[in-house]
Amino acid sequence: MKKAIALVDDDRNILTSVSMLLDAEGFLVRTYNDGASALEGINANPPDIAIFDIKMPRMDGMELLNRLRKTQTLPVIFLTSRDEEIDEVLGLRMGADDYITKPFSQRLLLERIRVLLRRSENAGPGGEKEADRIVRGELTLDPSRHLCVWKGKQVNLTVTEFLLLKSLAERTGHVKNRDQLMDAAYGETIYVDDRTIDSHIKRLRKKFREVDGEFEQIETLYGIGYRYRDG
Repeated sequence: MKKAIALVDDDRNILTSVSMLLDAEGFLVRTYNDGASALEGINANPPDIAIFDIKMPRMDGMELLNRLRKTQTLPVIFLTSRDEEIDEVLGLRMGADDYITKPFSQRLLLERIRVLLRRSENAGPGGEKEADRIVRGELTLDPSRHLCVWKGKQVNLTVTEFLLLKSLAERTGHVKNRDQLMDAAYGETIYVDDRTIDSHIKRLRKKFREVDGEFEQIETLYGIGYRYRDG
């Protein structure tokens, strides 16, 4: 059965181009050009995953997510033209799963969708078991629930940040270069600039230090890459 995706954006060019891409990849796409109509449509016919623009008429993406989270737990990706951390923090606290900043690579969006769908499937019956959790000292990662806990406190991470941290924590003390981290977070078919990985690592550290100001587990080896230090 085809996976259903709700695509919500007031930009008709994005609705057309992205829906054509997703349809070609075998998804069932339902499009909405404002938050109010999307709320009604998603409640009446819930999709497997939703993609929301943040700035929309009648109801913006934040309000749409806030209302849906009262009754729905489906994965949500935000599309945003504003690279402001306040939007990211608010969105993640409200229950968004990932962010993609416009203009974006359609291949990247497709990869993010597949990651979130796999996560949802793993969270159900027959999915990842507790043994698949990664525990490294004070760090616990639960891929099936996209849950990251440090010293008993939850750290809200985007899908990309979670995949990067998981790649580092799987082999503590082992250095991962930027190419390896790119493959872990984006897949081998998508190229991103080295600075993108550095930016994600910077945000990862910042989020952990908001929970624990002495967090120093992610180490930089200049000219080589990064590693996770256990203990």
